[in-house]
Amino acid sequence: MIVGVPREIKPGEQRLALTPAGVQALSEAGHRVLIEAGAGAGSGIRDEAYAKVGATLCPADRIWAEAELVLKVKEPLPSEYPRLRPGQVLFTYLHLAPAPELTHALQRADVIGIAYETVQRVDGSLPLLTPMSEVAGRLAVQEGTFYLGKAHGGRGILLSGVPGVPPGNVVILGAGTVGFNAAKTAVGLGADVSILDVNLDRLRYVDDLFRGQVVTLVSNSFNIAQVLQRADLLIGAVLITGARAPVLITEAMVAGMKEGAVIVDVAVDQGGCVATIRPTTLLEPIYRVSGVVHYGVANLPALVPRTSTFALTNATLPYALELATRGVETAVRENAALAKGVNVWRGKIVHPAVAESLGEAPTPLEACLP
Repeated sequence: MIVGVPREIKPGEQRLALTPAGVQALSEAGHRVLIEAGAGAGSGIRDEAYAKVGATLCPADRIWAEAELVLKVKEPLPSEYPRLRPGQVLFTYLHLAPAPELTHALQRADVIGIAYETVQRVDGSLPLLTPMSEVAGRLAVQEGTFYLGKAHGGRGILLSGVPGVPPGNVVILGAGTVGFNAAKTAVGLGADVSILDVNLDRLRYVDDLFRGQVVTLVSNSFNIAQVLQRADLLIGAVLITGARAPVLITEAMVAGMKEGAVIVDVAVDQGGCVATIRPTTLLEPIYRVSGVVHYGVANLPALVPRTSTFALTNATLPYALELATRGVETAVRENAALAKGVNVWRGKIVHPAVAESLGEAPTPLEACLP
């Protein structure tokens, strides 16, 4: 199979969907790999490293025109829609629930869109979302700490505090991978940390692991309103697989927060869990509402592209190899986790959460396969 890896064009995006090790693995399996020249520069990977393991370096036009399987990091942008070809397999983060325009573009292009974020094992785990969620959770605290600085619009709070001065307060909504990693980083800094979730078993896990260093609370409107009054840094880490994130924080709640507090909503790529959040970019990451700093970068792991590129390829490569070697139809038939990743199939919306977000009925994957 011809596998293509174009350069990412989302503002500030420097990650790439494949490392040289991934190219070598695909080449050894008998596949041709096309890499856009210069695409790895942002992750510190030179063209020569790709060429040495068998990749063909070429312009983006050739990749989109020839590749049967396109590996990306982020969803196609409007300028890329015309390049999509009928029957082409697109394997990337898609986040379609809050993006009807993109969903319809994929339908019109007659492609097969498989989303990293909805590839799901029987146990409910999300193996291709996990590595970037780990990165995003840790970065959320790092970035939040930066913007709490007075020079950057924040309250002028040092999260760790110092002897005689209490630490800053961090509130985390969601105890999944993002929230858990955010808690690890915030606790490591010495912050006063609270984490909320609707899953009591997950809260028990957090409580056992942190041994009293994190306050655990059941997530409901009353508790959220209470903790927000103390929050210096709020991290949105809510996830419903494939679906739009529920809005848990209202405009009134934001207005009641401290002047100069910071919100980092990692859920913004699924619509966000804060009513006042909107997507921003790494080039212009923040804005203010009611005196509160809002950070809505939808591709937060792109801030550390080298780490993220290698972490992502470690997770995605086995699935990419399966798609290329077995072919997409056999691969999704035989791998239930990969089947869950199918969001659109040649004009039909397959994933139930995506279909629901558009007010449509999903088409079962079995009905799409010949």
